[in-house]
Amino acid sequence: MWAILSLLVENKPGILFKVTHLFRARDFNIDSISVGVTDNPEYSKITITTIEDEKRVEQIVKQLDKMIDTVKVEHLDEHKTVFRELSIFKIKLSNANDSMEINKLANAYGGKVHDVKKDSIMVELTATPDQIKAFEELAKPFGILDVARTGVAALQRSGAE
Repeated sequence: MWAILSLLVENKPGILFKVTHLFRARDFNIDSISVGVTDNPEYSKITITTIEDEKRVEQIVKQLDKMIDTVKVEHLDEHKTVFRELSIFKIKLSNANDSMEINKLANAYGGKVHDVKKDSIMVELTATPDQIKAFEELAKPFGILDVARTGVAALQRSGAE
């Protein structure tokens, strides 16, 4: 099962290492991770996605909750959560027609086109991981030259607690 974990932690040097070390020590794989300081500079929010069974997700949530620097740990319900990831694709242009087709594809997914060159085009896409994967599959025939992804950022909807 795909799980979204949200951690509120003290904003201290080494906290990211402690969290990732806990995952490694228990043989968990991190699918994506994003970290940012909150509106209160004393705290950071870490969003982690992983693919594990329910029992193992519960285990890692309990272990994370025991950490001294952890303020709050939540296993977010993806149906009650807004989550997005930023990705940037550099796509090969073989001919002038490719640019139009990639522009149409980007528009269909709500993407923004940047840095159009003679031989490549860059597309910025903010979407769910599934939507990004679908875009990537449609862009593959053109030739994906490079990809950068940020990891998931997520917040639980109001009233969904």
